[in-house]
Amino acid sequence: MRLIPDGTRYYQPKDETWREDLRGKLERVLHSWGFDPVQTPSLEVFNPVHPQADKAFKLVDRDGSVLMLRGEYTTSIANLVHGMPEPTYPVRLRYSGTLWVRTRDAELGRQREYTQVGGELLGVSTTQADAEILSVALECLDAVGFPQAAVEIGHPGFVKAVLASTELEETAIQALRTAIHRKNAPELQALLETYKIKGSTREAVLQLLDLYGGVDVLKEAAGIAHSQAAKAALENVRLVAAELPPERFLFDLGIARAWDYYTGVIFQAYTPDFGQPLCGGGRYDVGLPAVGFAVGLERVMTALGEAPNLVPAFAIATSNRIAKVFRTQGKRIVQAWTNNQAELEEAAKAWGVPYLLLENYAIRLADGTKIDLEHL
Repeated sequence: MRLIPDGTRYYQPKDETWREDLRGKLERVLHSWGFDPVQTPSLEVFNPVHPQADKAFKLVDRDGSVLMLRGEYTTSIANLVHGMPEPTYPVRLRYSGTLWVRTRDAELGRQREYTQVGGELLGVSTTQADAEILSVALECLDAVGFPQAAVEIGHPGFVKAVLASTELEETAIQALRTAIHRKNAPELQALLETYKIKGSTREAVLQLLDLYGGVDVLKEAAGIAHSQAAKAALENVRLVAAELPPERFLFDLGIARAWDYYTGVIFQAYTPDFGQPLCGGGRYDVGLPAVGFAVGLERVMTALGEAPNLVPAFAIATSNRIAKVFRTQGKRIVQAWTNNQAELEEAAKAWGVPYLLLENYAIRLADGTKIDLEHL
């Protein structure tokens, strides 16, 4: 019998301490940029058009209505903002919490319960706002140990505009988009044969697979940006990139995911030795203009590797009064659970705790030296 559902996990003290530390570092970066904390309900009313509706854990409420566990933050943050009493835009909000998806998703590291920390900038649609979110995302990754992380920037509207030149029906265009998203050249070539797409249009679609790299990619992309929509998407990417340090980003103008959701620049951040994105985000001007990003906390932990060892408590204290004095100094003090001093010393040594605090003095356990409390 399984103790916990598939796609979930226990966190031992060492792992959970590490997770709390990483989450704190991310939240402090967002705080320093002026993002205010919010939280949304873990339970939401099920909506069949919700972006995560097909992956949602569903529950039946006592009145028979269908609920769902929160599967992403963006939608609920937008609902929260709409309920604000006349906010002054732009609004900067940050969040941190658990999400749940019913299906095992390879892009989420195959976890069905996971944590995201992210920020949303709502109420404005400008190049500067897009660049701000990208900059915050990079600083967040720096803070948790990824100074070499780079951002891949694209615009699904560019791919959409190029595919529109095929004049195919929507189902065929969606099939092409899926092949492009997977970077699957044989599949894309086969589809183009099936749909009888030839000449310069065929070459432009195939070129989408190779539009990845530095600034030269913009020039290549300009060669197939024949429509106004394609040119506008390309210019949007160029303007956002111009606001960022060039050594921290690459262009991926073949990004074809979620173009019905994202309306502008989108991005994913990678570190050289880890194959999955550490964070991602983009612009979604649907109703209220907004741009945001999220960091996958468990993904960050996996990329970093083994959790650091726990820092042991400073001391075990036999006196409540003495323990309180040292705790007010910011030290971790474990309370004695027995009057047996030998047992306390044995446990302290096993845990790596350096001192035993008695009523009038301390014992340094490494060598048994007695020390005045005021000298600690």
